[in-house]
Parts: sequence; C-alpha cells; structure tokens
Amino acid sequence: MRVLMVAPHIHRDATGEEFVAYKWAEALSEHLELTVFAFQDEGKVALAELLPNARVVTTPRPRWATKLGRLEAMAKPSYPVWAARLKRWLKHELRQGVQYDVAHQIMPQAPRYVSPLRGFGIPYILGPYGGLLETPEGFAAECATAKWYTRFRVLDQWRLNWDPFLRRSISEAQLILGVAPYVAQSLASVPLCRFETVLELGVENVPALPDRAPTGQLTLLHVGRGVRTKGLRDVVRAMGYLKDVPGLHLISAGEGEEIPICKQEAERLAVSDRIEFLGQLPRNKIEDLYKSSDIFVFPSFREPAGNVVYEAMSWGLPVIAVARGGPDSIVDETTGLKVAVSTPDAMARDVAAAIRTLVENSDLRRELGAGGRQKLLREGLWPTKARHMLKIYESVSGA
Repeated sequence: MRVLMVAPHIHRDATGEEFVAYKWAEALSEHLELTVFAFQDEGKVALAELLPNARVVTTPRPRWATKLGRLEAMAKPSYPVWAARLKRWLKHELRQGVQYDVAHQIMPQAPRYVSPLRGFGIPYILGPYGGLLETPEGFAAECATAKWYTRFRVLDQWRLNWDPFLRRSISEAQLILGVAPYVAQSLASVPLCRFETVLELGVENVPALPDRAPTGQLTLLHVGRGVRTKGLRDVVRAMGYLKDVPGLHLISAGEGEEIPICKQEAERLAVSDRIEFLGQLPRNKIEDLYKSSDIFVFPSFREPAGNVVYEAMSWGLPVIAVARGGPDSIVDETTGLKVAVSTPDAMARDVAAAIRTLVENSDLRRELGAGGRQKLLREGLWPTKARHMLKIYESVSGA
C-alpha cells in the first residue's frame, strides 16, 4: 500500500503530539510504502534521518513560529502555512502521476483545524481526534489561571456546529478516528462516514519490573504539565486527608503556572514536608521516578488520552484516575481505581479514599500493577498498534 501521512509536527526528539506522530510513522513504515509530509525545525535532526524506511518530505517551519513556545504548541498559528504548502506539494505530486491509496492526517489531535487533504480525490482519514472536553462546572473558577490562549477551546464545539469548512473536511473523510468513545458523542453534530476508536498512545516495550521491597514508605507520583486540569491540586488536597497515614510521600514532576499554587496549598494544609515538587525533568529522570514509585495518581479531568497513564502502567504502577475522557477508557477494574468528577472538594476526598484503599491493600496494588502491564502487552505495543492501523488502511482503501 502507498500511504501519505501528514502532520505539522513530527519528530523523535519532542514530546506530546509531535512525538506520538513520529512513533506512528516509525512503526507503520515497517509495513507499507509510507510518505510523510511535515515541518522541519532548524537545528533539529532531519526527519528523513529518523525515518529511513519512509519517504520524507519536509518544509521549514517559519522562524517566527519557533519563537512562540507554548502558544505554538497549543494554538498552532503556523498551521495555515503548513496546510498551504501541503496543498501545493500534493497538487504537484498528483500532476506527476503519483498515486496514494490512503492519506492520513494523524495530528493535530484537536478537531479544530480544516484538513488540507479534502478535495484531492484520495480517501483520507483524520485522527485519532481528542480534545473537546469542557471544563467541569465546579472547576471553572480554579481554571482561570490558565494561559489566555487556552480559552479558545470554548470555540471548538461552536465551530463544529457552524463552521462549514471544518464540517466538510470532517464529514468528507472516509474515517474519523477518536482516542475514546466520548469523541463520537462530541462530534454528533457533524455527519460522519465512519467512526472508530483508536488510542493514539503506545509503548516501545514493557520494562522489567524493579524489586520493590517493603520499606515502610509509599511514594505517590504525579507527572504532567503544571496546569489546573492535570489534577495535581486535587492530589495535594487529598494529602491533607491522609495525614494519619505514616510514610506516605508525593512527588510531582512538571512545571507550569499551577506549581506555585500547589505549593501554597501544601503549606496551607501543613503537608509540605510530605511533597516534593521536582519541576520539569528529562525523560530518563521521569523513568527513574516511575521505577521507584508505588502508586500513580493522575486525576486529570480534561484529558483526551493520557500518555503518562500508559507509561505508569508499563512500570507496573496501579493508577488512580478520573472517570472522564481518555483515562476513563484506559483505566479499568484490572488496572486501577477511578473517581468521579464533581466538585474540587468532593474529588479531593475521593482521591484520598482511593489512595487509602491502595495503601492499605498491598495485594491489590500488585494485582492492578500486573493488570496494567498485561493490558499493554495485549494492545499497547507499537508493532501491535501498527498492524491494527494497517487493517484500517486496507478497509478504507478497499485493498
């Protein structure tokens, strides 16, 4: 099969969407004739070197975009530039007689961008889409500290209902992929040809488990950007309900505007001595934290997928998450505990109760940790995911 995969940002030496898109391209290039079109950042290793089994076509990302930092990552103001260049290149390809069985725009994850693949006569796939989760009403006031451009998310559902260009690019796709079943409900106002759930996340391997000998202490771990929606503040508040539990310690790995607020909250609750805020860490340090921790606590209430949940499960950690968004689909009764999303006070108490359950039951911790690893071995390894995506391509192309 000849497949065209496109995304603005694809690279190995990155995080988030950019890295996930790279892993999909790397895995799929082993199974089919893959062409990749993406931006190339100045100073980064050439994408063609990182994907030797694929045909790689890149275009320079505008220098002004590289200076925008988080704004570029979140709002992607360079997207129209990428889309226009892709259209010009694809028109030239087709005039030269190049044919593709399927085109796949794998990122951006948020369905707020009109796809440039529409109108070329190539069957195309969009996604896995995520996003579209609104902030729960009870948490809205505490999310007011978020960066101003994150508030543009409130326009997403309005555009899905009324933007004719966005609606057409989605409705004319042969297939829409979503990271979890909730995405289909969020897209209900747009007529879809076909929808299928595909979690965009994967793991390279399931590492050997460390020897977690009893030490009399238990370490909770939270990994994520320092924003309110990731639920760190709720874990800090939960620690206030667990002062009677000896040897309980929380580690936070992440940076952002939420971290100073969480530190103040820890001081208010008199639990600062039981919490470490380590800030942003390199990948190898994060792996060390997974390796040495006992429970992964991630009550992110607006999480489309949850890469860190997969990472924690690969290290045999039982997971505490919320029954909402992507983690609601990843975490089941064999891998962790889930709490409801209602109000900040109620959720802090529920998170504390879940932590207490796992603290008091070492057998349950081991069972859930083992269940997470088995789940990843069944469905989360990249070769397994690539084979599944290949079947999807074949169904779309009619091959």
